Amino acid sequence: MSYPGGHPGGYGGAPGAPGYGGFPGQQQDPLYGYFTGVAGQDGQISAEELQQCLTQANFSGGYKPFNLETCRLMISMLDRDMSCTMGFNEFKELWMVLNGWKQHFTSIDRDQSGTVDSQEMNQAVTSMGYRLSPQAMNSIVKRYSSHGKITFDDYVACCVRLRSLTDLFRRRDQAGQGAATFQYDDFIQCTMTC
Repeated sequence: MSYPGGHPGGYGGAPGAPGYGGFPGQQQDPLYGYFTGVAGQDGQISAEELQQCLTQANFSGGYKPFNLETCRLMISMLDRDMSCTMGFNEFKELWMVLNGWKQHFTSIDRDQSGTVDSQEMNQAVTSMGYRLSPQAMNSIVKRYSSHGKITFDDYVACCVRLRSLTDLFRRRDQAGQGAATFQYDDFIQCTMTC
């Protein structure tokens, strides 16, 4: 397996997914209303709250709402403090990433069926900069498809996992050779946090 030298546009190839530092004037941001509507007094969003927020915002549009496991994966992708929640800046970053993935999904769903097939998914993964073997691609399609079709929710889950696993692998492949050594416990921790 080889992995992209740089992820075009950020997380898993999503266009317009920059990192954010502090965010002055949060109350003027239109996303702040969605965030505060579900964040509660702790100022953080859990996976359940993220699911509720994205559903209320109709983020999925004509696609089915995100399932809870996909919401957990999205939080994990940006959970820098390991709290299993996200603050507003992380939420804003996720919103940008999701918009990029939604645009990408729409562009590869040529028949506008709301799903992509294995060939379209292969093209999507390749266009994000990943170079996977046919066997690895087949595993992805089997894992994320139902009857050979991948929904938007599963597409996002796949993008999150590819990005997270690639980042974890890259940290251990310091020579950039496409090879890394893991202790068993380390490997389990890595795969469970993605």
